[in-house]
Amino acid sequence: MVAEPKAANLTRTEAQHDGYKGIYLKNAAPELKPYSAWFRSGPAQKMPRAEDMVDHTTVREKIIKGWEPSEPFINRDTRVTAFGSCFAANISGYLGQRGYSVSSDKKDETNAYVVHIGEGMVNSFVIRQQFEWAWENETDDVNLWYAQSPTPLEYDEDIRLQTKELFDNTDVFILTFGLSEVWYDIETNGVFLRPLPRSVFDPERHSFRVSTIEENRENIDRIYELVRKHAPHAKIIMTLSPIPLILTFREQSCITSNSVSKGILRVAIDEVVRKHKDDGVLHYWPSYEIIKEVFPNSFVADGRHIDEEVLKFVMTQFEYVCCDPGDREVPDLRRQWLLALIKSGRLPGSLLGPIQNDAPHRLLRTLRAAGRLHHLDTVHDAMFQFVEAAAKDMIKIKRATRKEA
Repeated sequence: MVAEPKAANLTRTEAQHDGYKGIYLKNAAPELKPYSAWFRSGPAQKMPRAEDMVDHTTVREKIIKGWEPSEPFINRDTRVTAFGSCFAANISGYLGQRGYSVSSDKKDETNAYVVHIGEGMVNSFVIRQQFEWAWENETDDVNLWYAQSPTPLEYDEDIRLQTKELFDNTDVFILTFGLSEVWYDIETNGVFLRPLPRSVFDPERHSFRVSTIEENRENIDRIYELVRKHAPHAKIIMTLSPIPLILTFREQSCITSNSVSKGILRVAIDEVVRKHKDDGVLHYWPSYEIIKEVFPNSFVADGRHIDEEVLKFVMTQFEYVCCDPGDREVPDLRRQWLLALIKSGRLPGSLLGPIQNDAPHRLLRTLRAAGRLHHLDTVHDAMFQFVEAAAKDMIKIKRATRKEA
């Protein structure tokens, strides 16, 4: 049996060496060199610590950084078409309520499938199929689009032309990818919209598989090429849905299968975005990372739907980064941040009422009472200080408003 080598007594420090910043490990063993360093060149980014994620500005600084457009490109006149996974409905719903022009508000004007069942197009294959069908009139030899009926959606020419018109007139496409597990036709290799109805399923003809990074990368790249060809004026925002699988058809657990499913899509999206980053057309919005890293406990009891206040924060942050609201008042990002922190369990629930009711004095009293009841570590102490500062700002604003009145 070979003995394991003893770990050296190392301490971590940062220093400058020959003009380069590095992570240095000081080794206490006298027979070894006192310092060694990993080479770090260029804009190296550190993983933020928990105490770094306290302020309402930190999501933009620590997660969105590097993905921001040079300037907002969605205004009140911008025609937005959002579809893909069910998270696309959250995007459309928020933008529509805020007065932006979204295709989901035009269900009475078009029969396009991307408008009526767009939030059910969860894989990259079916999203690609919609673009190829509308613009290139490409179809599979069999009907692949079963929604919630044993009767498939037809390759109807009138609906295709309506979809084409919608795409032709779209200024910004927001595409949300959901999963990489797919059902497909064995003979044609065509991928279905979703699992097949029981009355239609044929085990000799239909099968399940996990699609690859390369397949999804090819699909996403093809989507980009089609938009550039047929709607060169349009921009594209791609995002990965944080909504997990409801079930998996693999033998492994759903939790681990979900990690693989999301990972495949995230890598594929990243490869395409990096490939075309200099074009200024394709953008990534990190809703997946915001939910998973900042609000990991933001799901409601069913484990699949995200709390409304957390969703509002993600979308309010999206509006701050990507949208130009014109003369319309923008929601208070700090207030929404506080509500999201409370609903995701990062701040006490007792603070919810005072914030929702815009009662800063009661917020201060409740905050101080909660602080006395809890032993605060460094992170929670920093968060309580942030809330206290926010409450005091609210008091100043109220006083200034009364004076003006």
